[in-house]
Amino acid sequence: MSYLLALDQGTGSSRAILFDTAGKIISRSQKVLASTYPHPGWVEQDPEQIWETQLAAARAAVAAAAVPAGDISAIGIVNQRETTILWDRASGRPLAPAIVWQDRRTADECRRMRGEGLEPLVRERTGLVLDPYFSATKIAWLLDRIPGARTRAKSGELAFGTVDSWLVWRLTGGRVHATDVGNAARTLLFDIRRLKWDPELCELFRVPVALLPEVRPSAGDFGSARIGNAEIAIRGVAGDQQAALLGQVCLEPGQAKNTYGTGAFVVINTGSVPVAGEGVLSTVAWQVAGRPAVYALEGAIFAVGAAVQWLRDELGVICDVADIECLAAQVPDSGGVYFVPALAGLGAPFWDPYARGTIVGLTQGSTAAHLARAVLEAIAFRTRDILRAMESIRGEPLGELRVDGGASRNDLLMQIQAEVIGVPVLRPAVTETTALGAAMLAGIGAGVMEPRQLRGVWRAQRVFRAALDGLAREQRYRQWLRACERARAWVE
Repeated sequence: MSYLLALDQGTGSSRAILFDTAGKIISRSQKVLASTYPHPGWVEQDPEQIWETQLAAARAAVAAAAVPAGDISAIGIVNQRETTILWDRASGRPLAPAIVWQDRRTADECRRMRGEGLEPLVRERTGLVLDPYFSATKIAWLLDRIPGARTRAKSGELAFGTVDSWLVWRLTGGRVHATDVGNAARTLLFDIRRLKWDPELCELFRVPVALLPEVRPSAGDFGSARIGNAEIAIRGVAGDQQAALLGQVCLEPGQAKNTYGTGAFVVINTGSVPVAGEGVLSTVAWQVAGRPAVYALEGAIFAVGAAVQWLRDELGVICDVADIECLAAQVPDSGGVYFVPALAGLGAPFWDPYARGTIVGLTQGSTAAHLARAVLEAIAFRTRDILRAMESIRGEPLGELRVDGGASRNDLLMQIQAEVIGVPVLRPAVTETTALGAAMLAGIGAGVMEPRQLRGVWRAQRVFRAALDGLAREQRYRQWLRACERARAWVE
């Protein structure tokens, strides 16, 4: 029996899951990861804690499985994307806290570059928009503020990586400084058609090429790591949303998934050619060594689990995130209350870093239950915002939406999602799709799985279908768009 170890490094935790090649979970471990918020709009993490929690989770998962480490064919790494880390190549020490993908500190720099008319070039090369979400302006910010960093970066003394590169570096003892095509595509520095770092973009964002990792196929050779008493090959690397698309076995153009985590990410497979359009991103999904890359359209919602946590931690409306389902179920609808979850700006298709969270429609009869329901409805409405943009670009309606992530276990949210978008919502039997996608890539890279096998791994656990009539659906959505207008461009 062959086993595959997925290292799933996310924003809120580091997890490790051991799968067999049929996609069955053998064991798992999870370690909590903290974020800090030193200024409004800033989000940071400790790179050493990222590494230590991920290594501890890996060791614990292997130990819990009682499987000899030598029977593990390969490791697959899946990571929170865009989070930016700089470290010293000689010592391996990080130079500063990691700037997390949610961080908005470079919003003014992005606005300046848009004002100079640079966004069309950036969009054409990278498929992305000029937004602080991505890595390039984060790298430049660090180089400008760490004494001597820019000079050292140009001389090759420093290394940049998103979390995947940081973990590969540490797991291989500094022997491999690499990333995959999907993570590289999230930096604003990568030409997604030529699948190479773009020197012109590096100059534009003032990022020395010497900082950047080597770009490799997602299913390929990333060196090896010592876990326990065995040396295990690293054969798969992908960003979390690309891995989830694969884990949901969305292998054909037009198949889509939404992952509900700290944020939510809607991704649709567009095949072997990148598709451009307004409001959503064109990105590389994955590449198997020796084969053409697969592309996707993607839209990000910045606050999903984060909005529920806000209800718990800041308002005290619920005691546990799971309580929101029971509370929201106490009312048949939100009573006209709309919540726009722009707690860190609005992502796709609005791309407004100056939007802020907004509640409209309150009356004296509004209750905590109405607010809880409005939060769930907001998640569903934001998903529709993105799907509407994707359908407009592709010229084809969506047939179904596959869902995963922690909030996909909320039956009420999934039913609301089906009502809001008007197509079936499919929840798989294995909801750990980001980790499963990483395991699949590792299996393909190690030669113990074939892409055609993947379809047999996926099956639906439950299908949610819409009962709301189309007219009522459209009326509610128009009200939602009115609420969004009141939230946008709030910060001067």
